[in-house]
Amino acid sequence: MKRLVLLGGGYGNMRMLLRLLPNQFPEDTIITLVDRNPFHSLKTEFYALAAGTTTDKKVRVNFPEHERLEKVYGEVTKIDRKEKKIYFNDGREISYDDLVIGLGCEDDYHGVPGAEEHTLSIQTIANSRKTFETLCGLPPGSTVAIVGAGLSGIEIASELRESRADLQIKLFDRSKRILRAFPEKLSKYVKEWFESNNVEIISEANITKVEPGKLYNHDEVIEVDAIVWTAGVRPVKIVREMDAEKDKKGRPLVNQYFQLVDDEHVFVIGDCASSDLPASAQLAEEQADRVAQVLKLRWKGQPLPEKMPEIKLKGFMGSLGKKQGFVYIADKTVTGRIARLMKSGLLWMYKRQNEN
Repeated sequence: MKRLVLLGGGYGNMRMLLRLLPNQFPEDTIITLVDRNPFHSLKTEFYALAAGTTTDKKVRVNFPEHERLEKVYGEVTKIDRKEKKIYFNDGREISYDDLVIGLGCEDDYHGVPGAEEHTLSIQTIANSRKTFETLCGLPPGSTVAIVGAGLSGIEIASELRESRADLQIKLFDRSKRILRAFPEKLSKYVKEWFESNNVEIISEANITKVEPGKLYNHDEVIEVDAIVWTAGVRPVKIVREMDAEKDKKGRPLVNQYFQLVDDEHVFVIGDCASSDLPASAQLAEEQADRVAQVLKLRWKGQPLPEKMPEIKLKGFMGSLGKKQGFVYIADKTVTGRIARLMKSGLLWMYKRQNEN
């Protein structure tokens, strides 16, 4: 039997399973899904888990069942392309014929001293649980700093405000205006929401050092009780250490089929893969659609298209607590209650699609 290994149970490889199961892969092939957890985690909702406004169970989706779908749980330590093997921290190893790497990312601390040691994370479900325990265990009146005002930073700041009205929340943004890459109308709406809900936005921030209970912004020392780091991501360590040609961010370079440039049997998707588009669940799913197409053509002995269709992201959605939100799609901006309902509806559809 041949083996297709899907490394990581994130959005990309969940889409792979959706496209291949139950009968869109050869009878002589086993699919092996590898993840550290026995479930798919809804990473786009980790901010709510960390803030204490949703439960652990609500951010999990069971992996599908199939007689030729094998699930392997554990911590991967090495990808050996020469031997075509995956190694685990407990000594186990598995071989592959084709490999799809979708291991996601981790926080990028940008070399800031003390950032990794003294800040909280929402990059994994385990880290989000720890962040919840810390934030929701703070005494009344405590100060929480959130470093990074991208989508994750905005969502956890707003959700934490709803969860803990007594906390002092400071959101640090490197830019002059929040969400600077998007229309000013959207930025203004988000800024006004924070102002009306007593969340302080500190613009043009530059965090130079982190110590226990202290954050250094330029030359100013700011006393805080907890710090959540949402200031960018990088590929996970084992992908950064892979023997492969990479970009400046340590992401493996891929061709239009999302294969490594020197290995047609290894595909890389999601936050791990080099791309000019912003990392997102949507991007991982679009890439997985194309990899599934490539694999199906190869299994049938058919040639690959000379040119794959360009990926065009539809937009993005963000929440401001449970009642307000913002949507940017097809160059149009929607804000308020309708935007929040749109995001909730998309989440409901995703869970339903993947749980059936």
